[in-house]
Amino acid sequence: MVGTGRAQQAESQGPQLTSSELDPREVERLVQGAHPDPHSVLGRHGAKVRALRPGATEMYVLVTGPGPARPVLHRSPMRQVHPAGLWEGPLAPSAPGYRLEAVYAKGTSAFTYDDPYRHWPTLGELDLYLFNEGRHRRLWEVLGAHYREHEGELGTAFAVWAPNARSVRAVGDWNFWDGRVHPMRSMGSSGVWELFVPGVEPGARYKYEILTADGRLTLKADPMAYATEVPPGTASVVASPSVHNWKDGAWLQRRAKLDQLARPMSIYEVHLGSWRWSAGSGRPLSYLELAETLPDYVAKMGFTHVEFLPVAEHPFGGSWGYQVSAYYAPTARYGSPDEFRELVDALHRHDIGVIVDWVPAHFPRDDWALARFDGTELYEHAGPMGSHPDWGTLVFNFGRHEVRNFLVANALFWAEEYHVDGLRVDAVASMLYLDYSRKQGEWSPNEFGGNENLQAVAFLKEVNEQVFSLYPGTTTIAEESTAWPAVSRPTYLGGLGFGFKWNMGWMHDTLRYFEVDPLFRRYHQNDLTFGLVYAWHENFVLPLSHDEVVHGKRSLLSKMPGDRWRQLANLRALYAWMWAHPGKKLLFMGGELGEETEWSSERPLDWWMLEEWADHAKLQALVAELNRIYRSEPALWEEDFSPEGFRWIDASDADHNVLSFYRLRRRRPAERAQAWVAEPSWPGLPPADVVACVANFSPVPHLGYRVGLPVAGRWVELLNTDATEWGGSGLGNMGEVQASEEPWHGLACSAEMLLPPLAVLWLAPAP
Repeated sequence: MVGTGRAQQAESQGPQLTSSELDPREVERLVQGAHPDPHSVLGRHGAKVRALRPGATEMYVLVTGPGPARPVLHRSPMRQVHPAGLWEGPLAPSAPGYRLEAVYAKGTSAFTYDDPYRHWPTLGELDLYLFNEGRHRRLWEVLGAHYREHEGELGTAFAVWAPNARSVRAVGDWNFWDGRVHPMRSMGSSGVWELFVPGVEPGARYKYEILTADGRLTLKADPMAYATEVPPGTASVVASPSVHNWKDGAWLQRRAKLDQLARPMSIYEVHLGSWRWSAGSGRPLSYLELAETLPDYVAKMGFTHVEFLPVAEHPFGGSWGYQVSAYYAPTARYGSPDEFRELVDALHRHDIGVIVDWVPAHFPRDDWALARFDGTELYEHAGPMGSHPDWGTLVFNFGRHEVRNFLVANALFWAEEYHVDGLRVDAVASMLYLDYSRKQGEWSPNEFGGNENLQAVAFLKEVNEQVFSLYPGTTTIAEESTAWPAVSRPTYLGGLGFGFKWNMGWMHDTLRYFEVDPLFRRYHQNDLTFGLVYAWHENFVLPLSHDEVVHGKRSLLSKMPGDRWRQLANLRALYAWMWAHPGKKLLFMGGELGEETEWSSERPLDWWMLEEWADHAKLQALVAELNRIYRSEPALWEEDFSPEGFRWIDASDADHNVLSFYRLRRRRPAERAQAWVAEPSWPGLPPADVVACVANFSPVPHLGYRVGLPVAGRWVELLNTDATEWGGSGLGNMGEVQASEEPWHGLACSAEMLLPPLAVLWLAPAP
């Protein structure tokens, strides 16, 4: 920094103090940039005012009158009391107010400004106490940079936590990034540094210049920044106060009353930068452009939610947002914070929930961001445990109150400021285990000798308790790939408190089955049935996510065996099997198109396929139909997490690659009283509360195949993935089957039907 060189030059000249009232040692600390309380030297003191303005050739005190106009009543010259740029001038105690004027060269215009060092702190003792205790639930309102009126002046209040720094200075566009001009004051043992700078307006870029304990100067972006400049720029930006007029009040009221576990949830996972690009411009859509197109598309496709890959600012686009540098700032790549609010608002107005991926497990090593923020391991663990062996990132110190507060408040921030409906928490397994991806000797056991990260466990429980208690109707989803118990159970029952957990086991087993040639699937039927052994242990989301279509894993379509027709038939069958299976649904964008190529964050989806190849448009239409039927049939979602909502019909016909089951609605007392009884051990339900799923994963149709059903009569074919309208061969049962009172598969009734090749049927009793 230029400011560093100037400070060193002033130091080499030695003290030349000309004010007898100043302690030379305090002045030297100030001009060397190492004073923890610059307000004790600068600003108004009795009948004098002092200012630090390196490079100025003249300085004046302007006594101003009252009122908004603040007319200049008197102009007095100041004298330089130290060659590093410390000035002192007279100011009568009775003066109503003052400004300062600096001249940098003869013949140039004077620069007039309000004195930052005349103001009281913008943080209160209670704010600092709660932060140090780790309990400030609205931390974003006191730390960071906030444009506001303070003691009658408009400006920006800066506050940053750097407890081990010798000094901190606010630098930015307004002071030409000169670290000597605006040193901040330490708020005592809290570790927070604070300064209100009048005249700094929204849009100004800024950072913090930090003098570390060992005398090094570092330049750091604001951990609590509301906004940033567009990458590859790394500066924080003073955000404009939000003027967005939310129109989602009805959505929020409904959300607060809903039981998310007993509601349909079909999630469309989206990477904002590669969903669509602006026609002819070669760039991703902006937040406002997405607000005009994405809600209509998601509503047309019938999804209940969108899930955005991380939207918090991140320096490297190739990380897809999973290496976050500014946890409180939506990425500037696509627009402003208020424009992101408009996108969320537009989705809510279309009755679509918004989930964002959240990354509290680790952060990147960029030297201008969180890493060794004040010259020490502040946000990260010290020693080997502070480094993540897989990703080369740094691991948060969950045991430190202030770090925990930073993250807990961030979770609440997205719900409060951006009305998001859920957080999908990334890499939970890496947080829970001290030995995650570590060899013997690379980790230390906890106080009980185990490998559980007790501090991370406590942190996750706190996040979930706060989110669920403060924002009714919101949820949290864990990406957790191990057998850690009770991830999605309440903390008062000993769980981690998440609302849902991704079912990674189901995903791996199911894709493994579908990738096998049907000739050999008879040996892999257990891949489809094993998930029902543990399906009720957690509140599962079934994910076909972005992770399964990158890094050489191929697209979902390319995973399917056979020629193009069989690939599409397998993919249609996979989706119908998934949508009928217990658990909420998640599909990554492009899956509905049947993309051939792997997903890349550097290009848009292959929308052109819908015009070039009719079968891909038919696949897209099938996904919309799956969502439509799914949402209209409570049997497919009301009892996702209870064995009472699922019954196998037959899971043993591996030789024919056929599996069948049915789903059931929630039983209510009034319905029980009027229920029919199909068999003594079977609690009766009204016929409309049952949906049967029959899957033939063989490329050979099965004629006259008998399937057990719980009730006799006409059963309507709700879905046949082999129908010609979805790109199939058109085999089926003419829209219905007739069940007779012939016991089969342990059920009182059954029906003969034609099972189309590589297809799934959904059946429901006729009204």
